Amino acid sequence: MGSRLTGYFFCALAMIGVGSTVVASKLIAHGLPPFAATALRFAIAFPLFVLIMKLTGEVWPRVSRREAWLLVLQSGSGSVGYTVLLLSGMRLTSATDAGVIAGTLPAVAALVAIVALRERPGALTLGAVALATAGVLVCTVHAGDPSTRGAPGASASTLVGDAFVLLAVVCEALFILLNKRLKTPVSPLQMSTLMSGIGLALSLVPALLERPWTLRYDGPALAGVVYYALVPTVAGFMLWFAGAARIAGAQASALTAFVPISAAAFAAIVLHEAIGAAQWWAIGCVLGAVLLIACDGARANARKTESRRAARVRIG
Repeated sequence: MGSRLTGYFFCALAMIGVGSTVVASKLIAHGLPPFAATALRFAIAFPLFVLIMKLTGEVWPRVSRREAWLLVLQSGSGSVGYTVLLLSGMRLTSATDAGVIAGTLPAVAALVAIVALRERPGALTLGAVALATAGVLVCTVHAGDPSTRGAPGASASTLVGDAFVLLAVVCEALFILLNKRLKTPVSPLQMSTLMSGIGLALSLVPALLERPWTLRYDGPALAGVVYYALVPTVAGFMLWFAGAARIAGAQASALTAFVPISAAAFAAIVLHEAIGAAQWWAIGCVLGAVLLIACDGARANARKTESRRAARVRIG
């Protein structure tokens, strides 16, 4: 029970960090091209992970060729794909549209867990996903920025931006769950280092093609990248992988509901936006979803304990 609660706590903290990237992304999107920002993010994070590995004595894991390709897919989808698509989408669509689409992450991640990981979530976990999704949808629908609406050509660009954000959500869902397909034991620190290193390698060439050195210096954008690298990447990666290893994929997916809730909170603190009744209602939904997840996990653990006890009785 303690290990599972630790998993919930770590995953929730990681998702709160991911939610804070909404504010960082607003600073980055109009100051740096997406691949350049992504490459800079991992150029900062990767050496720190390597240093932590040396200090802790961890070594590179030995994985099969199939698992190596799986790691490349995971990093390409979540480390690179999510960041690039989100930054690209934020240039074209309104914050309202992006928030509504981001609110589908728990449902998308649960679908990935069921289809790709062949998990069979309990009724309470499915209810938690539905409750969390309802909460974040209400929150994000009422917290958007309508600045892109009504402008000439806004409809076409908004549709493209919405498509980018939706693809980013799919990439994030793959990222947070694909590590469960690995058979070789990989520690959270090893996984975080691999994701950052592969992400840097995949984004470096496209970043050079964007010629970022020709752009005017943008202090807030660079500050946003540094924050993105240190908090959601270095701290967030390790928290997520450590937490996801302790709980089922469908249960972890419901905790992604913290992303838009966290985004609203950071927007209020950093951008001084008011939190309305819809946001408070959504927070209540998320807390209720976490309670359902914990109850479902406790029931699953009790069933496993009972099955093991029955097996020992039969053997005896």
